[in-house]
Amino acid sequence: MKKILNHILEGKHDKPILVDVFYKETHQPKPVVIFCHGYKGFKDWGAWNLMAEAYANAGFYFVKFNFSYNGGTVEQPIDFPDLEAFGNNNYTKELDDLETVIDWVCNKEQRTIEADVNNITLIGHSRGGGIVTIKASEDKRVKSVISLAGVCDLGKRTATIGELEQWKKDGVKYVLNGRTKQQMPHFYQFYENFKENEVRLNIKRAVKELTIPHLIIHGDNDTSVLIREGELQHEWNPGSVFNVVKDANHVFNAKHPWKENTMPKELEETIKLCVTFVKK
Repeated sequence: MKKILNHILEGKHDKPILVDVFYKETHQPKPVVIFCHGYKGFKDWGAWNLMAEAYANAGFYFVKFNFSYNGGTVEQPIDFPDLEAFGNNNYTKELDDLETVIDWVCNKEQRTIEADVNNITLIGHSRGGGIVTIKASEDKRVKSVISLAGVCDLGKRTATIGELEQWKKDGVKYVLNGRTKQQMPHFYQFYENFKENEVRLNIKRAVKELTIPHLIIHGDNDTSVLIREGELQHEWNPGSVFNVVKDANHVFNAKHPWKENTMPKELEETIKLCVTFVKK
């Protein structure tokens, strides 16, 4: 299997985007899958590398990346050494990063025979599910979109709501990362950016405007993003496919770090549903 790891792309906001590519070298074009991590996430989290290999083995050109302001660095792409960057992240920066990655995959100068750039699927986990849905509604290069435990309303997430007056006054608020025990900052620009781009960042609008195949997958044991958020997206786009993975939590029963050589069965089932959907 061919792997390109930690390839550096220049982002639009003065920070690099680290990209991984997984595929089996066949000298034949393969459907492209681009995966977006979620809030407090990163491309090397948990079982995501096993997931990447599974997609490559299933015949895809699989791309995953770190959002440029996710809190990781080139030297340390795992976890959050750069909390200043994390605090300066926002939804439109993530949409710009995703566009940069799509542009890179489609770029004529570096394009490979291995990637079928006319067959691009976006997959997003959690907050990334919202980001890929918005991008899919506005970028004609995207031919299908998959939301994994995806949020349905960016305006209602903890990063966006809270004591607004106090937040504005202090300029920053903090969210505890339960795993790393870091106090993760959100600077007030996050809220301002959301309000300035509220129409674009409306997932309900984006879902209703989708005209491409749309798959929604949710675990019935998800306590972070409730299954109702998946159901609502399916209601907004009755042409979508909605699958429930039994006994799966928000991360489909993976965790970080993931020491096993195989994925949890719930994540395996999720990938099978995605592969079947894209290959239809």
